[in-house]
Amino acid sequence: MVKLRASDGVVLGSFPVADGPNAILFDGENIWVTSDIRNKLTKLRASDGATLFVRDVGDIPRGLAFDGVDVWVSSQLEDTVMRLGNRHGLIKHTYRVGEAPGDMLFDGTSTWVANSDSNTVSKISRGQ
Repeated sequence: MVKLRASDGVVLGSFPVADGPNAILFDGENIWVTSDIRNKLTKLRASDGATLFVRDVGDIPRGLAFDGVDVWVSSQLEDTVMRLGNRHGLIKHTYRVGEAPGDMLFDGTSTWVANSDSNTVSKISRGQ
């Protein structure tokens, strides 16, 4: 992963993550990266790129979302979305969704998940 300065595109650093990085998220303090080849989630400190932890997450993790408290990760082959604690990345809950979930977003109340193989969108309320 490469960090670029937004104002002029100068490379500020290159930081290792697991093979096959495909989704990236900023939570206001840290960078989260899914890697679908190794089924990993990496958390990096944004200020210096230090690896804070690497976790196993699902089978082909695809999408990431942040709800202001927790990080959400979709697992394409398991048809699930996991809600993980932002601090340590431990799984708090796993939700069943449509087939091949990928991109996600948080609208301020709910997490929305695009399910590519079932041509559906799932809505998960934080209280579910």
